[in-house]
Amino acid sequence: MNTGARTVSSSRTEMSEVMQPQDANFLGKVFGGSILSKIDLCAYATSARFAGTICVTASFDRVDFHEPIEVGELVTFVGHVSYVGRSSLEVTIEIYAENVMRGTKRHTNTARVTMVALRDGKTVEVPRLICESRDDKVRYLEGRLRRELRARQAEDRARIHAKFAEADDTELDRLLAADRLSE
Repeated sequence: MNTGARTVSSSRTEMSEVMQPQDANFLGKVFGGSILSKIDLCAYATSARFAGTICVTASFDRVDFHEPIEVGELVTFVGHVSYVGRSSLEVTIEIYAENVMRGTKRHTNTARVTMVALRDGKTVEVPRLICESRDDKVRYLEGRLRRELRARQAEDRARIHAKFAEADDTELDRLLAADRLSE
């Protein structure tokens, strides 16, 4: 695997698929789970291309559903690496739905997925990310901030979980009755 540096633009991956009736939910729109599955595939393709090795999903940081997608629309998933750690990569995916008959295209979803590079079942270092534009630099710094915030949230969750586990029934009842759990 090449652990040199690679550009954001070299990581760009685009996948398109027509949404079919089996992708529909009970309301006749495209099922969110179908979109999540395709986001995961795009994240894999983007990260594996960038890292030059197999990458696995560590977490979905966030998926925003801006607008519903209709059965029959052409949906395009555009992924790029927005941040890298030592062995992890954050992939940002923008999703667009196109009504080819009307010639209209809408931005329907945004997702951020953390992937981890593996070789022989062990994590491996990924290439450094070269930010080619001001936007790339901003997205990289935002990705670093998201990583730092996730680490802080994990620490906070562990601390609060320990607090709940150690609390007696009186304290748990007080917390249940409170409007907020924050200290």
